[in-house]
Amino acid sequence: MLRMFAALLTGTALLAAPAQASQVISIDVGGEPTAIAVNPATGYAYVSDPSTGAITVIDSRNATVSAIIPIGGSPAGIAVDSTTNRVYVANPANGTVAVVDAGNNVVISTISTGDGTASVGVDEAANKVYAGSRTTGAVSVIDGVSATQLTQVPGRVPSLAGIAVDSGRKLVSFASPATDGVEVFDAVTNAFIASVPVGSKPVGVAVHRASGTIYVANSGIHHMSLVDSNTKTERKTILLRSEASSVAVHEGSHTIYTNGGPNGIVKLDGLSGALAGELPLGINPGDIAVDQKTKWVYVSDPLHGRVSLIKDF
Repeated sequence: MLRMFAALLTGTALLAAPAQASQVISIDVGGEPTAIAVNPATGYAYVSDPSTGAITVIDSRNATVSAIIPIGGSPAGIAVDSTTNRVYVANPANGTVAVVDAGNNVVISTISTGDGTASVGVDEAANKVYAGSRTTGAVSVIDGVSATQLTQVPGRVPSLAGIAVDSGRKLVSFASPATDGVEVFDAVTNAFIASVPVGSKPVGVAVHRASGTIYVANSGIHHMSLVDSNTKTERKTILLRSEASSVAVHEGSHTIYTNGGPNGIVKLDGLSGALAGELPLGINPGDIAVDQKTKWVYVSDPLHGRVSLIKDF
């Protein structure tokens, strides 16, 4: 079932952007949708649901659920390789990463990665996958061709949360909520090389590859941290209306989207670091993702079993 309405992007004392209408389509998916990943090449979005042990596939062309893929356990983090059209799903309950052939929506491999594997990211250029554990802080490096684990690097912090892969710099960044920091992993040497202090309880992380800026959603404080990939330091913080737990970057426009708004989401201008827009959704938003081709934004709503598809924001 679809629910469609026009939301007004309003200006406030913090916002410089003029008002404009954004189209919000609410898609009923059931269960408790959490993490989202989008394939810009195909227009399909993939949503993990730990309550049902499945992945929901959304066709953005008609904003409908096109498939349900059984995974088992409690699927958490999810990532898409748009080059190979594979979807990778972290499963902390089973300590695995499931590999899905998105062409026919079937699981083609399940890789043992160890206890608590909850976050996953893809280096499309190298065809490698990185998975972090929320219980041990370990990182598993997976070969995307053979769908096998190449190595596992022991953690140096108690747990890892969100992940961002910078394929150009060969860096993988993990949020570390237990230590209020970002752990930087060198994808060439397969070793942790830096710990960057940020805000309280960082959970979400995303990277703008052209500028090398890492955006960190701090779930324990009302600001977002900006980390410089080159110096491995926090260079700026941006005040938000509420705590944020998820962040997504549109590479081409350098626009940042986060759920750090009052019952909705906000967008930031990556060049100036200023708040550029706010969109109330009337919900406590979960994960956020953006289609790199269309710039459409997806927001999960685990409390109501829905995903919002947002256009023109």
